Amino acid sequence: MPPITLAEAKAFLRVSDDAEDGLVQLLIDAATQRVEAATGLTLTDVSPAPLRLCILMLVAHGFEHREAAEAPLALVEPWLAPFRAARL
Repeated sequence: MPPITLAEAKAFLRVSDDAEDGLVQLLIDAATQRVEAATGLTLTDVSPAPLRLCILMLVAHGFEHREAAEAPLALVEPWLAPFRAARL
């Protein structure tokens, strides 16, 4: 299962109609890929809550700031940091 469902994202965004479903799903997919790339992990519905929250925060930022460039990972860095592999 995906780490975040369309229903979960819509609830987080407080979106009740179906008019934006395509956009919300696109944002979920993009945010999931960004978090997976940043952590090197494959995310599922049982992934740690901070990583799932990262996805939701990136989705919310993308939804609210559609005209802006992609959301900076700095927005969710405090939640990502513990899951990043240490590099020397």
